[in-house]
Amino acid sequence: MEKMVEKILYTRRKKHPHPPHLTLHTVSRGDRFLVIFFCQLCLMLLKKLTSSNSNTNGDMESYFPIRPECQELVPKTRFKPKVGKTLSERRWNAAFDTNGRLDIAGVLRRIQRGGIHPSIKGVVWEFLLGCYDPNSTTEERGALRQNRREQYASWKEECKKMAPIVGSGKFVMSPIVTDDGKPIEDNGIEQPESDSDSDKKVTQWKLSLHQIGLDVVRTDRSLIYYENEANQAKLWDVLAIYTWVDDDIGYVQGMNDICSPMVILLEEEADAFWCFEHAMRRVRENFRSNATSMGVQSQLGILSQVMRVVDPKLHQHLGKSFHHSKILKNVNESTTFLRDNLHESEGLDGGEYLFAIRMLMVLFRREFSFIDALYLWEVMWAMEYNPNMFADYASNGANEVVTTKLSKKVLQQYGKYERKNVKKGRTDQKSLLAVFLVASVLETKNKKLLHEAKGLDDVAQIMGDITGSLDAKKALTEALKIHKKYMNKASGSSSGSTYTWSFGLL
Repeated sequence: MEKMVEKILYTRRKKHPHPPHLTLHTVSRGDRFLVIFFCQLCLMLLKKLTSSNSNTNGDMESYFPIRPECQELVPKTRFKPKVGKTLSERRWNAAFDTNGRLDIAGVLRRIQRGGIHPSIKGVVWEFLLGCYDPNSTTEERGALRQNRREQYASWKEECKKMAPIVGSGKFVMSPIVTDDGKPIEDNGIEQPESDSDSDKKVTQWKLSLHQIGLDVVRTDRSLIYYENEANQAKLWDVLAIYTWVDDDIGYVQGMNDICSPMVILLEEEADAFWCFEHAMRRVRENFRSNATSMGVQSQLGILSQVMRVVDPKLHQHLGKSFHHSKILKNVNESTTFLRDNLHESEGLDGGEYLFAIRMLMVLFRREFSFIDALYLWEVMWAMEYNPNMFADYASNGANEVVTTKLSKKVLQQYGKYERKNVKKGRTDQKSLLAVFLVASVLETKNKKLLHEAKGLDDVAQIMGDITGSLDAKKALTEALKIHKKYMNKASGSSSGSTYTWSFGLL
C-alpha cells in the first residue's frame, strides 16, 4: 500500500515540483488520509472486478456441465462472459423501469457486444423472440404468461387423452400404431380410441411420437442434464405437443436441436414450449417439405444470389462442383431427392449449396459447442430484432410497413442488422442473417475450396471439417461485412435488381 501511495505522490511531484520532497511522511495528515483512502478504494474495486470476471468464466461449466466421458469429444467453447460487455443479471434488472417496461435499445447494445450471461438467457430470449412486448408492464406480462400456461396445459391434456404416456415422465422410441392407425398391442402403451372425424390427424401425430423419441435420446447427449430421463421426457413432451398443434408441418428432424436449449434454460415446461414456438416462427418454413421441394430451398437460392455478387469466382467454382458431382453419401432421402431435382432443373437455384442445409435448418447447432451456439443465436436474434415483432405475432398479420422516416431513438430499438435493412426500406422479417453467416464461413474456406474441391463430396468434406474450429463472434462480424458488401455492390450495379428480386434486401 505504501509503495502505491509513494507512486501516486511521485506522479504528483512530476506535475507539481514544489515542494521538492513530497512523500507519504511529509504531506499533511488530511492529504495522507485521502491518498490512502483512494488507494484502498482502487484495490477493492480491482479485486471485485477480477473476482467477478473469474467467477463468471468459471460459472459456464457449472451451468451446462459436460459428461466426463465426453469432455474430449465436444467442440471447444470459445465464448466467455466479459464484465462490461456481456448482459449480466444486474444490468438486465436495471433495464426495467418501475412499471416493468424494458429499455430494449440498451439491452440490444449489450447483447450485440458480448452475449447474455447463462443465468438469465431464458428470460431474455423470451423478449428477443417476440414472446413479450418490451413496452408491456410486469402485470401485463404476468397475465399473458398465465394465459399461455393454461393454453399449453389444455393442449397437453388433449394429447394425454390420445396417448396417456404424454406428461408421464416417460416417452416412446418404438411405433405405437401401424400406418393405418391400428394400435400395436405388444408395446405396453395404453391407447384409447380416437374420434372418427380426426382419425387421420391423430394417426399422423401418433406415427411421429416414436421418431421424436429416437431424436430425443440423440439430442445433446454430452450434457449431464439429459442423463435424467425426466428431462428427456420434458423435451419429448414439448416436441410432441408442438407437433400436434402445428400439424401442417408436423415433426421434422432438427426441431429437437432448436427446442433443447429452451427446455434447459426455462424451468417451466409451458414457458419452454412458447419460447420454442416463437423460435420456430423464424425458421418454420425451412422444415416444410413436399414431393418436389424443401422449405430451406429458398434460403439456398438466396445464398446463391449473395455469393454470386460478393465472390463470383467461388460461386462459379461451387456451381461446377455441383454439376459434376454424384449423389452425396450419407444424406437423407428428401435431401437426395432435392439434389436430383435441382440438378435436373435449371429453374431451381441454390443446388450448389446443398451442404448448407443443416447449417440453415438448425442454425449452426452442430458447427459450434453448445454454449457457443447459444451465444451465436442470441447475438443473431439481437441483431435481427424488430420492435414490431410482438404486435405482428399477436395479430397473426403481415409486418408493419415502414412508410415514414424513423427517428434515431426509434431506430435504436432495432437490432444492428435489421436497422440497416429498415433504413433501406426492407420491411419483412425473414431471418436472413443466417444466410450471410454461411457466406462468411465460405469465405474463410475460400482458398481451400478453390484448390481442393473437385466435386460436391469434397465441398461437404471441407465444410464438415469446420466443426469446433469456428469463432462465433468473428463469423458474425464477417457476416455483417458481407451483408454490407452485398448491398453496396447490388445497389451500385446497373443490374442490381437481378440480385435482389428474390428476397427484397433493397
